[in-house]
Amino acid sequence: MPDQLTERLELLASSDHLSLLTGIQRGIEKESLRVYRNGQLAQSPHPHALGSALTHPHITTDFSEALLEFITPVFTDIDQCLQCLDNIHRFTYPKLDKELLWVASMPCILQGDGNIPVAQYGSSNIANMKTTYRKGLGNRYGRTMQTISGIHYNFSLPDSLWQSLQQQDYDKRSLQDYKTDSYFKLIRNFGRFSWLLIYLYGASPAVCKSFLQGNNHNLQPFDNDTAYLPYGTALRMGDLGYQSSAQENLKICYNSIDNYIETLHKAITNIHPDYEKIGVGVNGDFRQLSAALLQIENEFYSPIRPKRTTNSGEIPIGALKERGVEYIEVRCIDVNPYLSLGIDAEQIRFIDCFLLYCLFERSPLCDDDDRDRMNYNLKSVVNRGREPDLQLQTRTGDCSLSDWANSLLDGIDKIAEQLDMAHGGNNYQQACQRQRDKVADNSLTPSAAILTDMERQKKSFSSFAMHLAEQHSQDFNSRPLTDKDLQYFQQKTELSRQQQADIEAADTLSFDDYLADYYRQYSKLT
Repeated sequence: MPDQLTERLELLASSDHLSLLTGIQRGIEKESLRVYRNGQLAQSPHPHALGSALTHPHITTDFSEALLEFITPVFTDIDQCLQCLDNIHRFTYPKLDKELLWVASMPCILQGDGNIPVAQYGSSNIANMKTTYRKGLGNRYGRTMQTISGIHYNFSLPDSLWQSLQQQDYDKRSLQDYKTDSYFKLIRNFGRFSWLLIYLYGASPAVCKSFLQGNNHNLQPFDNDTAYLPYGTALRMGDLGYQSSAQENLKICYNSIDNYIETLHKAITNIHPDYEKIGVGVNGDFRQLSAALLQIENEFYSPIRPKRTTNSGEIPIGALKERGVEYIEVRCIDVNPYLSLGIDAEQIRFIDCFLLYCLFERSPLCDDDDRDRMNYNLKSVVNRGREPDLQLQTRTGDCSLSDWANSLLDGIDKIAEQLDMAHGGNNYQQACQRQRDKVADNSLTPSAAILTDMERQKKSFSSFAMHLAEQHSQDFNSRPLTDKDLQYFQQKTELSRQQQADIEAADTLSFDDYLADYYRQYSKLT
């Protein structure tokens, strides 16, 4: 009897279904710190020339005023998606007034929490909520951790492809229920195999020592200004990154959407003693949105999330419960400092192959032992991914990283063949071969290349990153936008300012009442 992956590939190989693979939809969110030319975090407010961070569709901020986030629309064409991201950079750079965009996931030179400004979005209730949430993150975990950057990759399949898969499975549920269940299958396998992406694309093996002030760590000194792990791949995804000791016992379950919503709901509605001590609204000053383990869903740190576009004021798990999963968001991708956009078409092609493999391969339900193995493998590859003969844990015993990686790539290669048949050429298979080369020779990985170049150039991490930041700045500034593209961004920028003003003018509730209405939605889910 053929396995599930083989059945899927046989289905898609037919002429009636092959073209459906060209309908894969993706969007990119890329974070970058604004920095002064001495490598320190910019203290300036979000540039007025970039519009409203609250309402601009392409340019906003994440935790800090200095942490820009660039957002593309959804595209079926990879080159168009990257061109849009490139255009956003080219619009932004001339507005930075001698500042640069930091090119790495681990942050620039920091001078303590007091010099990390929290993002501001105006005077409306939704703006105050966004800022208060960020203040809560700073009070709970410290602001330093929030300066880490990454790339979020949003991925979905067209309904026409889902319909074909559903017919093959003889599934009689609604299409949305089938899609939702299938996305959760993808997410479970992503948890099992995501260490492979960390090994192949991790680009944060070192960090400026200013990031470590007051933090316990096991890093080694690289030079007077830099700490690192010799075999590390993506420190951003380890204990130094978006981790929370309070969340360690939060076992979010991906076996079904109901399990997922239930566990998140409890975390958002149950008070946590440590956070209760911080206080919420104290003498008119909001220190956090609530004293629960999670203020809102976004506070749960995970390498991947099921997502549904929300309506204004709607809670994310409410949208998921009402309308199911729309797409998934991959959150474990480091910004590659060698690439001007932090990501390129080859990487996107491999990620698409990888995600389809996670979807098409058999995906048993997870238990506590599975979650323990996933966590062990992820931490092992984060900290020791290039260690010779590193052993990872499977359901059937230990296995070397290289053997398991090659086994996964055998299946991923077959998906790449189908994608090349659909698109023409051999770009997907070439992308997979490049990753197999990295498994055979770990010096080809970004993490190894960064450490090699730092040593060869006798540069600290911050000096190494600043050198590349200068190069990328020159590249973008040397390629001004066309008049048509410039007009598009100028219109979006002006419109964003007007939309912010309209939102502020439309507010009628006090902030206390606004928050009460928002959190009342969680009580309605029970």
